[in-house]
Amino acid sequence: MNADLNNGYERNILIEAIHTAVKGRARYKVSGLKHSQSLKNYLVSRLSQEKIIGQFQVNNLTGNVLVIFNRDLSPNAIALILQNIVLDYTKKFNKLLIPKLDISEKAKNLPIYTVNNHLIELSGAIFSLALCSALLHRYGLDRSILLAIQKLHTPLLDRVIVGITFFGEPLVLLLISLGVEINLLYDDRRWQATTLGIATSGAMVLMALLKLLFGRARPTLWKWIINVGHPSFPSGHAMLSLVVYGLIAYLFAKQYPQWQKQIFTLTAILILAIGFSRLYLGVHWPTDVFVGYAVGLLCLATCIITLQLEQKYLASR
Repeated sequence: MNADLNNGYERNILIEAIHTAVKGRARYKVSGLKHSQSLKNYLVSRLSQEKIIGQFQVNNLTGNVLVIFNRDLSPNAIALILQNIVLDYTKKFNKLLIPKLDISEKAKNLPIYTVNNHLIELSGAIFSLALCSALLHRYGLDRSILLAIQKLHTPLLDRVIVGITFFGEPLVLLLISLGVEINLLYDDRRWQATTLGIATSGAMVLMALLKLLFGRARPTLWKWIINVGHPSFPSGHAMLSLVVYGLIAYLFAKQYPQWQKQIFTLTAILILAIGFSRLYLGVHWPTDVFVGYAVGLLCLATCIITLQLEQKYLASR
């Protein structure tokens, strides 16, 4: 390693130069990059905007970044650019990629991940949905809400709502899940594909068991414009769409962190629209939808925790 690279960078624990023998070309070890598709995408996005960098290769299997740059620059300057990019990533996505510095050599390469604050928010949302469902049932507001929604009916809106509710059909969700799983397997992300498959099938089984257990009759306040079967409680459309679309959105947001807000916003709109469509069509009580969301959030939180544990395991290997 060149002496000038070490000068002033002995304490840089995010970027480690591993080959600088050729002028204008250097290879670096980036902390947290190994097995992190999101950090790879972020590095590629940012490095492509750097005019002083000619070419680069980011490998999230080895955790290395190869950079070809202007010969007048020193490897220190490139290391500083990489360090700033990684620091921006940690701030933007709330990840701590600084490795542990004690215990053992293996522990030095083990990233410490911060607790995902979104899981805390999910817990609060689950409690809020459960509480709203209890209050609606306690004060008999289910019927009043549906009758108020009925006043919104128009022929054009009927067709739009039928189209929206189609995206919450169990068969459609199953096909979408299978398509994403195939794509994940193609990218060699087997654990994520497995988690999505188990989440989809498990949620469908749980939905069927809950419907069989409670056996609640569907509302019959007006004539339905779609065919439905099975008991009403909880709403399978609300529950399954939250699990499947929510988990897919989480995986895509990890893969494309620069589009994270857009992905989550569009997914939330779709999930809420599907839930509302069931009320508009008069085939579910509001409490069915709220409880469906609550159970779906619980399943989604479990899946996210599983994926985070898997990420920590891979990072420690």
